[in-house]
Amino acid sequence: MPLIHISLRAGKPEAYRQAIFDSLYRAMREALHVPEDDQFMTITEHDAANFRYGNAFGIKRSDDLVYIQITVFDARTSEQKHALFQRIAQLLGDRPGIRPEDIFVNILASAKENWSVGHGLAQFA
Repeated sequence: MPLIHISLRAGKPEAYRQAIFDSLYRAMREALHVPEDDQFMTITEHDAANFRYGNAFGIKRSDDLVYIQITVFDARTSEQKHALFQRIAQLLGDRPGIRPEDIFVNILASAKENWSVGHGLAQFA
């Protein structure tokens, strides 16, 4: 049950944003084996004054940088996370054409008892 928040500079067309959604969903299905239709994602767009980045770690980023924060159950292995990072870079490179230098991914692991996905219930506790 991943929850994904995506942040990028404003101005990209709808097809570009939809391609990000589609590519991330596919990467999650392939690398983490999330169930079909398990799609809980948002995109937040920021104007130039409210979007900052640097070139830390010697990575030359551009204004096409995309921040991706994924919250998942704390049961994922390091291998699964590494596979997910690689698959995201591959798929976003293919569609919508984001350079790997412009893909910044952060995974937050959360205990299952911290989730309620509806009806005020702790479905996974």
